[in-house]
Amino acid sequence: MAYPIIIGNPYYLVLSIIIMCFASYTMLNMIEQLQPRERTYGFNWIIGGASVFGLGLWTMHVVSLLASDYRMVMDWGMLVVLVVCAVIVYAGLVILKKQKLSRGRYLFSALLMALGATMLQYMSMLSDSVIKLEMNWLLCWLSFGVSFAGAYLAFYWLEAKTSRYKFKSSLSLGFSNMAMHQIGMHALKVEYNDILSTDLLNDYLLMIAFLLGMSTIIILSFSLTTWLAASKYSQINERYKLLVENSMDTIALISDGKWEFMNRAGQRMFEVQSEKDIIGTSVYNLLDDKYHVQMAALLAAGQAGEDASTNPVELQWMSVQGTLLHTEMVRASSTFSGKQIEQVIIRDISERKKNEELLINSEKLYVAGQLAAGIAHEIRNPLTSLKGFLQLLSSGRGNMGNFYDIMKSELVRIESIVSELLMLSKPQIYEYVHKDSRQIMADTVNLLETQAILHNVIIEFHADYRPLWVVGVENQLKQVFINVLKNAIEAMQSGGVVTIDMTLHEERNVLIRIKDEGSGIPKEQLSKIGQPFYTTKDKGTGLGLMVTYKIIDNHQGQITAESEIGVGTTFMIKLPYKEQPIAPVHAQ
Repeated sequence: MAYPIIIGNPYYLVLSIIIMCFASYTMLNMIEQLQPRERTYGFNWIIGGASVFGLGLWTMHVVSLLASDYRMVMDWGMLVVLVVCAVIVYAGLVILKKQKLSRGRYLFSALLMALGATMLQYMSMLSDSVIKLEMNWLLCWLSFGVSFAGAYLAFYWLEAKTSRYKFKSSLSLGFSNMAMHQIGMHALKVEYNDILSTDLLNDYLLMIAFLLGMSTIIILSFSLTTWLAASKYSQINERYKLLVENSMDTIALISDGKWEFMNRAGQRMFEVQSEKDIIGTSVYNLLDDKYHVQMAALLAAGQAGEDASTNPVELQWMSVQGTLLHTEMVRASSTFSGKQIEQVIIRDISERKKNEELLINSEKLYVAGQLAAGIAHEIRNPLTSLKGFLQLLSSGRGNMGNFYDIMKSELVRIESIVSELLMLSKPQIYEYVHKDSRQIMADTVNLLETQAILHNVIIEFHADYRPLWVVGVENQLKQVFINVLKNAIEAMQSGGVVTIDMTLHEERNVLIRIKDEGSGIPKEQLSKIGQPFYTTKDKGTGLGLMVTYKIIDNHQGQITAESEIGVGTTFMIKLPYKEQPIAPVHAQ
């Protein structure tokens, strides 16, 4: 006697396939709502998906048995089988969502899905009344293979996000499991020691109606929940899409050194007609050659899992049309479908760079104008005197001896101004050597002692007992001390005391304090000390302190001033302490 290949009423079989495909579609919808960082909700989505798929398998099995001549077994053991099947399916879905198992997760997930489906198929046909059991193992393994192939294909389409992927995945799961059921009915032959009486059939039908009703309610509730969640996520996705597309900055995704996505702002910035002209191309094509190493280091840091830096990096690009682009870029690493993705935000700062250059040029012109005005003012006065004396000399009037002395002093003044200006020009090459700053200050005090006596000023010099070593140019440091001490002496018109203290400050700096007892400097004037041609003296040029500040800066030091009206002014100079190395002793 030949057995038909397809067992059962075709209408019931079609209904079974629809039920299985619907349950599969609902399950796929639910697990797709799982977000990578969700834990509690992710657990619920997977549990719901496994439950819906298990109920769909059981419902398909029952409806198919109703359409056939096979004996149907209904007892509470079915509930245990259903729970075990749902647990196995849950394990398969968990593995499917493990991004770290990118290579083997399709295989393991499909194996577990096929195991759960075939177990429910064969275990649900067993009961205590079985007296004869005959299994065709070839057909059994064939049914398992069909279920495995359908699950693997469904998961592949689901992750690949091909066209209508959920519809195709649902059909794959539905038809493969229906085929597994049909092969399984041929593979397993069971004889029972009792017959299906009318009373037992009625009990079965009541239990089936109850379970099918519960299954329908559960599947529909899960379907409704999935639809609502999908609608919510769709709205959120649309909102984020609007934010990305309407952003003024370029937002792009980079994978394996190639552009994966770029918003409209980026396409406008790089002057491409459509995203097809840039998506899939290397990021280095448009990047300036000198920034390739820096970009490679940034992408390598993302691959290594390093946290994104909040400090933007400046890069230069060339648009497709050849326009030079100055940009700032920040990056953040993430994963998408198991693949490392670098998200970058690029801001075009070309206009800002142009404005900065204009501002710098403007400031240069302003400083040059100030400097030219100061030089003209300072040099014009002695030149005017020289011109007048030359006119007198040419007319033969006046005492020529006195004129020569005055003219010589005016020329010395011009020479002094020019020398100080040269000090402020481009850096000169000097030989820096170890010097004891105490000795330099002592020489300076001896030099200015006579001038101090003439102004009725006493210089008190206090220095640390240890050598205060610094590395620098002796003549320049002496000029600094002369400028500050001369200002202190000249600030005390009625005489007074200039106090000099030299100590080792925090074992790192030589601290030099020069304090006078002059009238003091107001705060608004103190803030301008060191600017060119700004001075509080009647005949000063303002270049002395400017040169002083420049020399101290060249020696990696600091100079500050404090003043109190009616009390005096204190200049504090800090120079790095550099202990003189001990010369090696050579054996005789």
